[in-house]
Formats: sequence, C-alpha cells, structure tokens
Amino acid sequence: MITKRIIPCLDVKNGRVVKGINFKGLNDVSSPVELAKYYSENGADELVFYDITASAEGRALFTDILCEVASTIFIPLTVGGGINSVADFDRVLNCGADKVSVNSGAIRNPDLVYEAAKLYGDQCVVLSADVKRVDGEFRIFAKGGREDTGMEAIEWIRRCVNNGAGEVVVNSIDTDGVKGGFDLEMLDAVCNAVSVPVIASGGAGCAQDFVTLFKTLPKVDAGLAASIFHFGEVYIPELKELLKKENISVRLV
Repeated sequence: MITKRIIPCLDVKNGRVVKGINFKGLNDVSSPVELAKYYSENGADELVFYDITASAEGRALFTDILCEVASTIFIPLTVGGGINSVADFDRVLNCGADKVSVNSGAIRNPDLVYEAAKLYGDQCVVLSADVKRVDGEFRIFAKGGREDTGMEAIEWIRRCVNNGAGEVVVNSIDTDGVKGGFDLEMLDAVCNAVSVPVIASGGAGCAQDFVTLFKTLPKVDAGLAASIFHFGEVYIPELKELLKKENISVRLV
C-alpha cells in the first residue's frame, strides 16, 4: 500500500509566511524558517515553499530565506515562485530544494517543463496548477491566481505531464482557505487524466477532510494544507494517528 503524504505549505511574501482566502486577503503568520523547522520535527512528510508574489512582481525567488529553510529541515523540500527558466531551476536546486514547482513560467514557456525534466529528471519537476471554475469548466490561472489564462485545466495538466512533469499539485482557488473540504470533483478529474502523483491543495478545514480525501480518491498521493497547520487547528502527529485508524497508510514519527 502506498504511503500517503501530509505536506504543509509555506506561502511566503516579503520574507514572511502569509495566508488568505481564495488567494486574497493575505495575513501575516510566522517566520518561514521557524515554521519549517517545526514541521520537519513534527511529522510532516515534505514541505512546500512558495514565493507567492515573485511571478506577479516579475522578479526572482528570494534565495536567502530559501537557503536558510533548506539547511534547517530534514524532509524533502519543493520550491516555487518566479521559476521562468532552466537557470531558475538550477539556482533553486543549488539552494537546497529537492523539487521545483513551476506554474506561470510554464504557461509563458510550455517547453520549460520538457527542458527541465530532460536536465534534472521528471521527479524534480512539479507542475503547480491554480485552477478555478469559470463558466462551467476548470480554468488555469496564472500569477498567483490573479490572471485567467483561458486554458482548460485538465488538458493543460495532461500536456505538462506528457512533457515530463513528475508530480502535479492541484490548487483549487474555489476552496482555498474556505476550510470546507478538498475539491473532490476537480481532483477526481485530474487523477483520471494523469498517472503521476497528484497532490490535493486547497480547502482542508479539519482532520476528517484528509480521511474523506484519501477514502474517496485513493489515487490522490498527498494532502497539502496551510492555515489549519499554521494556526494549530490540526496537529500532524494526531492527523496521522487518525488516518492510521482509518486504515490509510502513513509514515508515523
């Protein structure tokens, strides 16, 4: 049985972890270095670090904070934000990232996923897809959920996986920060379209939401969340004990 992963997400703006609702109304949470260390020591399987305004502001990702985070933790680290070229992949990997997440950069240059996968391997390339319903279809958004690309999401995700993306993070803008549960309909559509690991992001409000996710959609490999972990609403060791009781395979600390 494949072990399900629990992944906290650090959305970083101006060097601080922030969290909002539906990608808006960002509030300060904590230091990314302190939070990363806490999660590494308290049962997280991996960590995701997003510099959430790098693409919108047209700049490179903050590497000083990233280096400090990478040197503090002992779990795999995925990093995204302002990844527009193979050189950006190289820079972030040299800072200590294990995987690189690409979103707006791949939209601007669809060959980026293929080029990076060829250089660093599929397992290193993570497609982060910000998806929202528009007029009854799943639509891809760019620049931290600010810009509707007009592209249908499932076909875009399938195309990127065919080009070498080894993993897909599905960020549901509709459920982000709402805490009403993961977007099961959206995730099911993605799982049926690709054969690589799919990570569910957006909507977790309690531990039971993870049980529902993995029981309803066994193909989903991991659950990613931010605020419920940041604010102590759900503790990862307790969440994993619950998942184990529900016969869902997890790595226990």
